[in-house]
Amino acid sequence: MRAVIPFDARSPNQRLSAVLDSDERRAFAIAMLRDILDTMEPTRFDPQVIATATLPDSVSVPHTIDDRSLDAVITAEIEANAPLAVVMADLPLLTPDTLARLRNTTSDVVLAPGRGGGTNAMMVRDAAFETDYHGASIRDHREIARERGLSVGELDSFRLGTDVDEPADLLDVLLHSNGRSAEWLEAAGFRLTESAGRPTVTRAGDSD
Repeated sequence: MRAVIPFDARSPNQRLSAVLDSDERRAFAIAMLRDILDTMEPTRFDPQVIATATLPDSVSVPHTIDDRSLDAVITAEIEANAPLAVVMADLPLLTPDTLARLRNTTSDVVLAPGRGGGTNAMMVRDAAFETDYHGASIRDHREIARERGLSVGELDSFRLGTDVDEPADLLDVLLHSNGRSAEWLEAAGFRLTESAGRPTVTRAGDSD
């Protein structure tokens, strides 16, 4: 089954700018994307990356270039190719078992909410569905499905719900994964430490 992975190849992870410069953000974004592709290898999903610009040779799966808005790209994919999955590119904690749960949840539309009200992944079995990724998209996607008479399921998953958008999210990568993303952070000097008895992330050379 087709699994669409939209990817911002030009200016990814801008909310990590407090801890990573632009080149580092692009490199880290590629590491997260490759983690997702690695995770899909043993599954029944056929990944298709849709990027806003050309990807480096290290991304070895087929990809297309499309600089339209996220909603335009994904809605067109649904119309042409449903049933399919849509998986965001900043989910480095994913496992094959998590993806199997997404695939095996039986509804017309299966939504995986993110922690901040977004939609981190979905399984769409009916081409009548369309997306609206702005704002609290999980709420909007529920409503769109219901307006079209589609059944809606939700997958409550820590690993699907953990998208890496903010500096604080790096903690989860180092705590709960051992893939390319965690390796990249460690090579860049990020380490797990404790502050007031709680785990946190610091970077070698930081004055703090």
